Amino acid sequence: MSDSAVGEFDLCVVGLGPTGRALAHRAMRAGCTVAAVDPRPDRLWPPTFSCWIDELPEWLPPSAIAARIPRPTVWTESEHRIDRPYCVLSKTGLRDALALDEATVFAGRATRVDANEVELADGTILRAATVFDTRGLPALGRRRAASAHGIFVDAETAAPMITEGEGLLLDWRSENGAGPDEPPSFLYAVPLGDGTVIFEETSLGLRGGMPQHELRRRTLNRLAAHGIRLTGTEPTEAAHYPLDQPPPKKGTAQAIPFGSRGGMMHPCTGYSVAGSLALVDTTVAALRQGRDPIAELWPWRARLVYWMRMRGLWGLGRLTTEQSVAMFDTFFSATPRGQRALLSAHDDYTALGAVLFNTVARTWPFRWRYDLVGWTNRNRWLNYDFTEPLERISRRTE
Repeated sequence: MSDSAVGEFDLCVVGLGPTGRALAHRAMRAGCTVAAVDPRPDRLWPPTFSCWIDELPEWLPPSAIAARIPRPTVWTESEHRIDRPYCVLSKTGLRDALALDEATVFAGRATRVDANEVELADGTILRAATVFDTRGLPALGRRRAASAHGIFVDAETAAPMITEGEGLLLDWRSENGAGPDEPPSFLYAVPLGDGTVIFEETSLGLRGGMPQHELRRRTLNRLAAHGIRLTGTEPTEAAHYPLDQPPPKKGTAQAIPFGSRGGMMHPCTGYSVAGSLALVDTTVAALRQGRDPIAELWPWRARLVYWMRMRGLWGLGRLTTEQSVAMFDTFFSATPRGQRALLSAHDDYTALGAVLFNTVARTWPFRWRYDLVGWTNRNRWLNYDFTEPLERISRRTE
């Protein structure tokens, strides 16, 4: 098609990652006429998606879950077992659960996305009462970032660290080879339900992120500390995206950003999929009842929660490893409601305020609290040079 207008849909969703596909699917099931646009609409998504099971909407079938972890582990100064079931999502199961059989799907690239029109690269113009932009995040640049390097290891090789039904959400043990004067990172490791385990060294909050070569070095150091040796041919996964994407303003005259593009990326964790899925029906209901979806998604309570989490992100980005361990040790001693308020809840501002205050107040020694709130070392790791030292390179080549 060229320079032609197609249809008059109730809504058009641009971008068919899990969030966009879920929005199109639920709108379609609610009786809306839906157009969906993506260059490769049937592809399996590259990243690994995980979440707390209680975050998932009730309408999502069990087949969307690939692996369950009843009591995941956090290592700080000691071991914490979190009494909250966690899961890894199945890419094929999630895609199949979000069928688009009654939507009109366009395999193409959007070159213009407006409030009521979408133009494709071939000149096709789609018109809709509402357009949602769910294409993910813009370029990172020097924004505060989540960075991770994941290595997929078969379950038998991974057994010294992870077995079926176990998972490491944050492993702050000093096994990654990073010194006290280097930016901190932790290990995330979970079984994927397909006979493999992902080991993923992760950095949160650094401006511009941590480079892949440094994250890989740290991951390999951790595995070696547990006697796990790799062949070097294992598949890998890279993540590198901003954490500070703000919520949209009410009354926007543009397409409505949704998912990570619409402020639903958690600033302190980098999670967005489950939180976005949980808000899909709120969005569809607002459309069907003639209300502003942005106002429904982002009442003042949710915006206050986002603001407080951003303060947490800024704190994460300036801590040392020792300070990070102490801070997370304090946080994971908080009440279940306090933990959920930071990690998941969209608008529980009272519990979030309390857990943030208590985490700062109880982190020891006292002087570190000035770093947590930004009175000192506000830009500690800004422009840190991650160039590999010569002695590391020489050791690898000996």
